[in-house]
Amino acid sequence: MPSHVLVTGGAGFIGSHVVDRLLQAGHRVRVVDALDPQVHAATTGGGAHASIAAFPEHLDPTAEAVRGDLADPGVADAAVEGVDRVIHLAAAVGVGQSMYEIAGYTRANDLATAQLLEAIVRRRGAVKRLTVASSMSVYGEGRYEDADGDAVPPEATGRRREDLENDRWEPMDGAGRPLVPRPTAEDKPTDCSSVYALGKLVQEQMCGIVGDAYGIPTTALRFFNVYGPRQALSNPYTGVIAIFASRLLNGRRPRVFEDGQQRRDFVSVHDVADAVVASTLDDALPAGVFNIGSGASVCIRELAEQLASVLGRDDLTPELTGNFRIGDIRHCFADTGKAERELGFAPKVSLVEGMAELAGWLETQEAQDNVEAAGRELAERGLTV
Repeated sequence: MPSHVLVTGGAGFIGSHVVDRLLQAGHRVRVVDALDPQVHAATTGGGAHASIAAFPEHLDPTAEAVRGDLADPGVADAAVEGVDRVIHLAAAVGVGQSMYEIAGYTRANDLATAQLLEAIVRRRGAVKRLTVASSMSVYGEGRYEDADGDAVPPEATGRRREDLENDRWEPMDGAGRPLVPRPTAEDKPTDCSSVYALGKLVQEQMCGIVGDAYGIPTTALRFFNVYGPRQALSNPYTGVIAIFASRLLNGRRPRVFEDGQQRRDFVSVHDVADAVVASTLDDALPAGVFNIGSGASVCIRELAEQLASVLGRDDLTPELTGNFRIGDIRHCFADTGKAERELGFAPKVSLVEGMAELAGWLETQEAQDNVEAAGRELAERGLTV
């Protein structure tokens, strides 16, 4: 039986792909999105949604599209009217920016989630399932072993500012030996190092607590680094692939912090959208917290080189700045075993395939390079060194 699904943030990068899948499967979809200019400035325009607040053309016109701020209780209340499933993707995204726009991030992420949940609670029994987007940022540093193969407790993996100022990038054990990064599973204790990360943890826990209290199966998906078509290329606080792409499209070298050897997990938006839809629609699947990543890792320098190559700009080699950002981690990549076992999640798109698709999409895009301006904002606040 078709569902009526609310997708908050549904005009965005991940949300619009989720909307496509829901509509293709025959479900009714309501999208509520604030259309933050920082995210949508380069993608909003006319087209099918010109009469309703210039929703981006990539949003399927058969979705009901409403522009609104979920932190407004009236908007939240109207958003959940008549729906039986909720996918909560709306959030302000930006680790560095969250460290000085603290009130704004708290309002957009925590308060908006609280208003959404209150609206759901007022319609007790109507919403059958809730999925909320979380983030790998809640882990802080990933999981490590020492040189002897023994697990290292999270409190021993942090990096001191003194080390960073002297270009000692890798976390070390007590004997001064580099720790060995390992895949990070959901049972690793969280260790938030930014306001953004803290907000994502609050979102997932708030949804879980309310879901348990009211009998609503609730799934929090901890996304790793999502990439693919429809990313906001002109938002300097978005994912690193989009940031690098905006530089390359403007004939500039990608700027890489530290020495570029930090490792991350990059997962295609197609795999992410599949996981979101399955966790929302399939009542046979368990609720809980799950990593959604590729299960592989790549160093940031190599990523920048690969992206330059697929765009035909091998001449634009990465600029290794040697600078660092306060709160940045060194390594974190996903152990996806739990999602594979319990959700049937199996990433299908390799990084090579995903990069090729991204390159084709990028050929049709223009991007405003705002990276240097964003960097100056961080530097002025003492958040980069």
